[in-house]
Amino acid sequence: MKKTNAMRILDAAKIPYETREYPDDGEHELERGAAELTAKKIGADPAAVFKTIVMRTESKELVVFCQSAIHEINLKKARTAAGAREVSPVKPAELLSLTGYIRGGCSPIGMKRKFRTFIDASAMQHEKVYISAGVRGEQLVIAPDALVRITDAVVVDLVLEEAPDSLTR
Repeated sequence: MKKTNAMRILDAAKIPYETREYPDDGEHELERGAAELTAKKIGADPAAVFKTIVMRTESKELVVFCQSAIHEINLKKARTAAGAREVSPVKPAELLSLTGYIRGGCSPIGMKRKFRTFIDASAMQHEKVYISAGVRGEQLVIAPDALVRITDAVVVDLVLEEAPDSLTR
């Protein structure tokens, strides 16, 4: 197996991790649901699979958010965490030149530069979480506290609360 930049960084820091490979058949192109499909392919709880979302603030700063596959990111909470008035996702075409990673293979570990990183607090509820290894078709399995440490992340609530179902009583 070829080591990714994320793996080399974890090895150098002596942080234990495992990998899970899965067939890459283009789900990364989906607007929503790609992380849930990845979870299914690797037999993982979707709540423990975290997608990496790179956003740009109004001041052009890039910030990284890691959110569980089962939740959408709350942009208001993301803005608050980043101390920004606005945040918007980086276009997929820009991702490689800015981070060194492509959509569907973007890891919060080992980007071209160190960006401020925020990880949803739900990660801390799991013994291990799954994040991209830096290529499509491979996930890293890592303790959430180790992920926080290696990325210098801030743990925050990023969950978009779903509206209650008016039919449920």
